[in-house]
Amino acid sequence: MVMLAQPAGSFALGTFSARDGEPFPGLLAEDRVLDLRSALDWAPSGVRAVVERWEETLPLLHALADDDALGWRPLEGLRVHAPIEPRQIFQSGANYRQHVIDLEVAHRSPDDPRTVEEAREEIAAVMDRRAAEDLPYVFIGLPSAITGPYDDVVLPSWAEQPDWELELAAVIARPAHRVTVEEALEYVAGYTIANDLTDRATVFRRDMKAIGTDWLRSKNAPGFTPLGPWLVPAESIADTGDLRVTLKLNGQTMQDESTKDMLFGVARLVSYASQTAQLLPGDLVLTGSPAGNGIHWGRLLRDGDVMEGSVTGLGVQRTRCVAEGTV
Repeated sequence: MVMLAQPAGSFALGTFSARDGEPFPGLLAEDRVLDLRSALDWAPSGVRAVVERWEETLPLLHALADDDALGWRPLEGLRVHAPIEPRQIFQSGANYRQHVIDLEVAHRSPDDPRTVEEAREEIAAVMDRRAAEDLPYVFIGLPSAITGPYDDVVLPSWAEQPDWELELAAVIARPAHRVTVEEALEYVAGYTIANDLTDRATVFRRDMKAIGTDWLRSKNAPGFTPLGPWLVPAESIADTGDLRVTLKLNGQTMQDESTKDMLFGVARLVSYASQTAQLLPGDLVLTGSPAGNGIHWGRLLRDGDVMEGSVTGLGVQRTRCVAEGTV
């Protein structure tokens, strides 16, 4: 079911399909969709192709959104897919101060002699030091984990502690390599919503602690990154440093935090990732998740759960969890 939550600004981009039809890049304006394959002279194959020519195409999108004489179709009745297919996904960990403090307390060993208050104070000091030393934490995710914003999410049989992590995601507009913080936002086409699902039981390697975290195992099962619904142009989002990130589980609010709690904002994360890698058009930079994950509440995902995630101005995604083998 498509939830008709309107994005900020006069239009957004998305990937749509009619019943039994192939996906197409579309322009969303109000409750109607325009197929960009016929509306643009060069017939883009997907939203990523539009983003690859972002600077020249953005003015055309504005003009199309205001043209009522074109072949618009109602959003209702169309399937909404993930808005874009990235080649690379850069994920930020430990980027919300309160979230990391909560995780540290939740993952404490039974033999930990510290009180809860002592544990919180210690990790708070670590977070403050990270912010002062300007050291974001970025790792790589797989595009094959992406699924649509209204698709079912299959919980693998091996995942003992599947958890949610709703995040603001930036979409890169043009190749970015070794860009400064000051210029980083010039490389961002727009923003969307990502739910970076994580199996808490496999985050840390048990066979050898020195190996550290196992992001492949814990985060990259098929469908573990519901994305969308829309790609909202950056010009429509006034301040990414003050957006509300909200996730409801079966109607109950679990995450509800401002991006003000981020240690490192979008510009810093894009710049940091670009110091090592070359970011490509359509790539995603996830900005981390706020407090309120399942491990904090002692309530992990299970068959039949419905997650509803929203970020200010970016719409709403709604996904249902399905146990593997019941699909």
